[in-house]
Amino acid sequence: ALSRSCNSPFPSPLQLAALERQVFDFLGYQWAPILANFLHIIIVILGLFGTIQYRPRYIVVYAIWTAIWVTWNIFIICFYLEVGGLSKDSELLTFNISRHQSWWSENGPGCVRKEASMSGIKGLDSHSYISVIGCALEYRYIEVMHSSFQILIALVGFVYACYVVSVFTEEEDSFDFIGGFDPFPLYHVNEKPTNLLFKQTYL
Repeated sequence: ALSRSCNSPFPSPLQLAALERQVFDFLGYQWAPILANFLHIIIVILGLFGTIQYRPRYIVVYAIWTAIWVTWNIFIICFYLEVGGLSKDSELLTFNISRHQSWWSENGPGCVRKEASMSGIKGLDSHSYISVIGCALEYRYIEVMHSSFQILIALVGFVYACYVVSVFTEEEDSFDFIGGFDPFPLYHVNEKPTNLLFKQTYL
């Protein structure tokens, strides 16, 4: 009964937060975060499966992953705040295969993009990005808030995973105490010695 009561709150906020992060990273073609988010979603599903199917080892895997996930999000925060020589304008998050930036850099709250036709190329209707103005909040702070929220949820998930594992362990210990390793099970019936039975029949 205790293990079943632990199932309901475990997956929902974690999965929704991971999927939301994945969508915006896909829109910005941020390949490194996309890969990290994909792994995170798989581990969250694994932790959910372990909770439902009574598999503490899977939940332990999730708990270990949360430490990696927190470290990754701390790196993202440092990247966008340009800590330790990192630059938010570098192509590190796209594996140096494209010049894409965060989707929020052009689509943040209040942002207005200004574009102009490319000069010197005839017959093409393409446009060249010039600038983004009017942003109510700079995109790097949005990314920092995203990562901070992920860290907060990961810490909550870690604490809850430890709680679920402890509940499972207590249930297993109580089961063993009731009769799992008892040399004298409850259904054992004390029988009279055979020599006493022979005496009774002789009399």
